[in-house]
Amino acid sequence: MIAGLYPAPGAAPDPGRLRSLVEELDHPLGDVLSLCPQLAVVIPVLAAGESVRTIWQDTLHGRAVVALAATDAGAAGSDLTAMTTSAHITDNEVVVRGGKRWITAACFADHALVLARHREGTHFTNFTWVLVPMSADGVSFEPVRTPFFAGAGLGHLTFDDVRLPRTHVVGRVGFGMAEFARHITTERFLSGAWANALCRRAVGEASARLSSTALWESDAVRQRLAECLVDQLTLDALCARTAEGLTPASAMVLKAAAARTLDRVLACCGQLHGADGFAEDGPQALRAAAGMFGIAGGPTEMLLGLIADELPALRDGRVAA
Repeated sequence: MIAGLYPAPGAAPDPGRLRSLVEELDHPLGDVLSLCPQLAVVIPVLAAGESVRTIWQDTLHGRAVVALAATDAGAAGSDLTAMTTSAHITDNEVVVRGGKRWITAACFADHALVLARHREGTHFTNFTWVLVPMSADGVSFEPVRTPFFAGAGLGHLTFDDVRLPRTHVVGRVGFGMAEFARHITTERFLSGAWANALCRRAVGEASARLSSTALWESDAVRQRLAECLVDQLTLDALCARTAEGLTPASAMVLKAAAARTLDRVLACCGQLHGADGFAEDGPQALRAAAGMFGIAGGPTEMLLGLIADELPALRDGRVAA
């Protein structure tokens, strides 16, 4: 199933197929969260590394799990260029030092795809991918203590002078940040499609519950649920439009809209469920966990700033959105 998402080795997954897959998945939030970085970033990046061909094939066919280790312990927020995780590369080996935080699948992955700096400075050519076996000497992880995302395997990674053969460098040296920027567009699209699926499910569950009670006779209740449906259908239309012409700008617009829409829909549906909304698997709990849609892959505020930079072009239709 996973292999069928990619039109060619090294290519980003097909947006339409990716959207269909995430809409079909009916797993806990944590399970899907651990899968998304592999689909959007890990598999395409590994495909570009001839020396890690076997690991790419194993990941593509579900025989291995590779954690995406980009968020750095030494950087503030989403500023990846401030990362302190380093990769000292010679002709024969690469030595990885540093740490990564809030990494999905960190607690059960076979390998970590680590974005590290190979030289000082913030220029985008100063960063490179390294594939680090979780069993290598100097690698350790600490599970994240959180009530959210059960099954995601969230953890903090530490690399203490991890020495690996030079063949563990993935792709061309200095192309790490460029590849990350390329594939984060897919991850943002995937986030929007997933949020849309969660909105659809929340509206459906609220509708099924309310239609069998006396509350359905209340115009106020019916109108609020109708507003949720309008929000979801608007997001659905934006997903379809973005899938037809996925660009960095369109992915940012979708992700920003999805985070805001999901919070609004879950807040309304949670209220309409009354006290039952606070059940362990109720919409209120889902809303709390879904706050990550406004953080992972770039905080909404940061995306809005980037969208504002493109505002004239987006408004006039000169940049696909």
